[in-house]
Amino acid sequence: MTKTALIVWGGWDGHTPDRSAAIVKGMLEAEGFSVQVEISTAAYLNPAIHQLNLIVPMVTMSTIAKEEVENLCAAVRGGVGLGGFHGLMCDSFRNEVEYQFMTGGQWVSHPGNIIDYRVNIAKPNDPLVKGIGDFDYRSEQYYMHVDPANEVLATTTFDGTHCEFIKGVVMPVVWKKNYGKARVFYSALGHTADEFAVPQMKEIMRRGLLWAAR
Repeated sequence: MTKTALIVWGGWDGHTPDRSAAIVKGMLEAEGFSVQVEISTAAYLNPAIHQLNLIVPMVTMSTIAKEEVENLCAAVRGGVGLGGFHGLMCDSFRNEVEYQFMTGGQWVSHPGNIIDYRVNIAKPNDPLVKGIGDFDYRSEQYYMHVDPANEVLATTTFDGTHCEFIKGVVMPVVWKKNYGKARVFYSALGHTADEFAVPQMKEIMRRGLLWAAR
């Protein structure tokens, strides 16, 4: 039976949601998914989303109608997988605490903006990151408010160069969690679509989305 996925993109253009959506659509189709792409959160009102295998939100710094977010959260609680990355999933709707509860985190800062930093694999035997190993990365180093229930798979450590008082803070970069009956996956990597050229980033995303979709 063909698996089904929904990608909804929009919000701030700086995160290249259109190009990122096209890349993720191609990734999922290569894995046998039937993928629907929408450009409005009104897509979350469709009762059919409760029958999907996976939802990939790609909206940054936007707003969402109460009925839309309620139906989205209900679909995920009922077992529809959720997976995404960077601000396209975890800086989507700053006023929606239930959405943040579902995703497991909310962006709050990226000291230094685009910088070089290290991603450290926290659970090297987990299938989502096994064999990848620590790697250097150039992007925004996300500082996030995170759910302590998250199962953290990769981290980064702030060295204090751009914000002295967070020196030594170890911050989750990749995690998975449960929300109701669903699997939820998140990676803080992926400021623009260009970052999919980094093999470690792309492979973690591929594995994470497949895991979320069961």
